[in-house]
Amino acid sequence: MKRRDFFKSIGSGAIGSSALLAACTGKGKDNGSDFAELPKGMMTMRENPNTHEKVSLLGYGMMRLPVEGGGSGRENPDADIDQELVNKQVDVAIEHGVNYFDTSPAYCQGRSEHCTGIALSRYPRDKYFIATKMSNFSPASWPRKESIAMFENSLKELQVDYVDYLLMHGIGMGAQDSKGKNMSGMEAFNARYIDNGILDWLVEQRKTGRIRNLGFSYHGDVEVFDLLMQWHDEGRYHWDFAQIELNYLDWEFANEINSRNTDAVYLYGELQKRGIPAVIMEPLLGGRLASVPENIVKKMKQRDPESTVASWAFRFAGTPEGVLTVLSGMTYMEHLIENIRTYAPLKPITDEENEFLMDIARHIYDLNTIPCNECNYCMPCPYGIDIPSIFVHYNKCIKEGYISKSRQDEEYRKQRRAFLIGYDRSVPRLRQANHCVGCGQCSPHCPQRIDIPRELRKIDKYVEELKIDGKLEE
Repeated sequence: MKRRDFFKSIGSGAIGSSALLAACTGKGKDNGSDFAELPKGMMTMRENPNTHEKVSLLGYGMMRLPVEGGGSGRENPDADIDQELVNKQVDVAIEHGVNYFDTSPAYCQGRSEHCTGIALSRYPRDKYFIATKMSNFSPASWPRKESIAMFENSLKELQVDYVDYLLMHGIGMGAQDSKGKNMSGMEAFNARYIDNGILDWLVEQRKTGRIRNLGFSYHGDVEVFDLLMQWHDEGRYHWDFAQIELNYLDWEFANEINSRNTDAVYLYGELQKRGIPAVIMEPLLGGRLASVPENIVKKMKQRDPESTVASWAFRFAGTPEGVLTVLSGMTYMEHLIENIRTYAPLKPITDEENEFLMDIARHIYDLNTIPCNECNYCMPCPYGIDIPSIFVHYNKCIKEGYISKSRQDEEYRKQRRAFLIGYDRSVPRLRQANHCVGCGQCSPHCPQRIDIPRELRKIDKYVEELKIDGKLEE
């Protein structure tokens, strides 16, 4: 589907936009005075064509829940989740029209479903839709009995008798078998869902009503995605929805940034022509599209001074008419407040704005950053390397102009110093790229299909060159 066709599919009453606060500095404060200003009854809704139920465009992603002492479980994995704050944020969300909550057995070190269940069980069951996943990534969970136990435990933790939306989690991703051998996306899909009969079992659960909508979230190997589309066409399996990564950078540049990824324009187009509703993940690419270079910020502000940088990305993700909901992982109350404001209601992306965003995407693509969205699926590294933090620092320096292409640059010494000092501050030395042994355990788990050892070697080589140059000047 070309961009011009994309905009032909936009409905006049289309979906809302959301803006994950680009520069949020709050730590989960109440900001009660802001609640009175939030629009009620204005949340943009989409109709599920299978059930004809109205789903809020803003989907609450329960993967970055706040923890005691501030921050999320990703930054502080050992801290307890702040259940009181989770409850309060869920209250505000439901009060302002949010009814789709997305979780997984894998989120928040396995605690997300439990905390989500506590927060939502305080409401009548028809006030919310729960989406959770068959997150059987580990070979230990592939046996039929273990995968079934995972589903049953999800119901228990969520305190429900049925799941509204059940996803096969991360189809297309590779994996490692019990012997440590790397498996392709297709091999992993077969091991997780076909060889053990779990997909057929999930279909049976849909027939009994314990699963109301059955779908999948897609990462990686397009061969698996195409196979699932073929099965849908043949009537072998019917997909009620599918979750894909869609944002204005990945719309046409996902494959160019990483040849193992798939452009969102293709994924959306394949779903749209079959009438399969799309649930959108990574509208901000893990925050990358809320933290763009300053020159891009200025362009966006010149075009629309009232809009946040992040809201451009969320409006783009929410505009296609085939989108059911757009997920936003919200840690702080400020995130939720900003998102509600921009989703109630949508200001759809126009043709002219689309061209503007495509120009922005080309500029970001030219920066040649590493497409890491800090999902942490690559962690923990058996050798203690902090992979996401290394990539974050490297990308930040690219965007801020601290990666020099030539020693002859006038700013080279300043750039070198800024990179090295920032590297040591961001990543402890024992967790830096030079400790990578190239075992490759991380790469099969990466939804972005990054060749992580290769990127770490590239960064380590650059760091060593900077250190050598510094010694030569002394």
